[in-house]
Amino acid sequence: MIYDVIVVGGSYAGVSAAMQLARARRSVLVIDAGQRRNRFAATSHGFLGQDGNSPDAIADQARRQLLAYPSVTWRGASAVAAEKQADVISIATSDGLTFNARRLILASGVTDELPDIPGLAERWGRQVFHCPYCHGYEVGKGNIGVLASSPLAIHQALMLPDWGPTTLFLNGAFQPDAEQSEKLAQRGVSLEQEQVVSIGGERLEVTLASGRVITLAGLFVQPRTHLNNPLIKQLGLAVESGPLGNFLTVDQMRETSVAGVFACGDAAVAAGNVAIAVGDGARTGGAAHQSLIFR
Repeated sequence: MIYDVIVVGGSYAGVSAAMQLARARRSVLVIDAGQRRNRFAATSHGFLGQDGNSPDAIADQARRQLLAYPSVTWRGASAVAAEKQADVISIATSDGLTFNARRLILASGVTDELPDIPGLAERWGRQVFHCPYCHGYEVGKGNIGVLASSPLAIHQALMLPDWGPTTLFLNGAFQPDAEQSEKLAQRGVSLEQEQVVSIGGERLEVTLASGRVITLAGLFVQPRTHLNNPLIKQLGLAVESGPLGNFLTVDQMRETSVAGVFACGDAAVAAGNVAIAVGDGARTGGAAHQSLIFR
C-alpha cells in the first residue's frame, strides 16, 4: 500500500496536520514514538477550549478524534530511516517495518537542552519554564526569576514584569550594555550578578555562590533546542540557525528543501507553544493535501 501522506510525530502539530488530510478523505499513516516536548508539564495554557488541561488529556482527546476517521492508521514506533525515489517516500520504523507514501510531513519536534544546574531539570515544566504566555499567569504575581544562558535572556526579562516582580540572574552568561540596563531598570527588573549553584526546595529556592537563597514563584530559562530526527540528514533537508537552535527550512506552503516533504510544529517554527503548533499543523496538512492535487 502507498499512503497519500505519512506524518512522523503524533503530538499537537502532527495530529492537527493529519486531521486536515483525514477530512479530505486521504489515507494517512501517523508514526509516533510518544515523546511530546511538553510531557513534563502538569498543565497546558493558552490553547482555546483546553486551557488548564493536562498535556496528556489534550493529546489523548486529539488522537481519539483523529482515529475516528477511517482513513487514518496510527503506528506506535520511531521512524528510523527514510528514502525518496521519484514520487514515493519510504519510511522504516523501529519495529522493523517499512511504509510508503506520496508525501511526508515531519512533525517530530525538538529536544530541549537545559542549563546544567543541579535541581533545574527535575523542575522543568512545573516550576521552571520557557514560555511566559504558557505559564506566566500561574505564578500569581509572585517573584519571578530569569536564568540567563545567553543574551536572549534580555527578551524574557523585559516581558516577565507583566506577570510579577522579576529578577534576572546573569549567571555569567553575559553582561547587559548601557542601553539594555536602562530598559531593564525602566521595567523594574532586578539584576543578580552572583553565580547560581543549585535549585531546590518546594517553593523554588535559588541558591547563589555566596550561600544566599532567593525564593521564587517561577523560573524562566532559554533552553537550547536540537533537531534529533535522523530522517532530516538522510533526506538532506536544509536547516536554518535560530537564536536557540536549528530548525527546518520551509517555504510559504510549509514544504522543505526536498519536494514532497513538509514540516510543521517546533521542528519548523522557532517557537514552542501548543496553539502555534496546532495552527501550523493545520496549515501544513492543508498544503500537503493541495500538493497532491495541483502538481
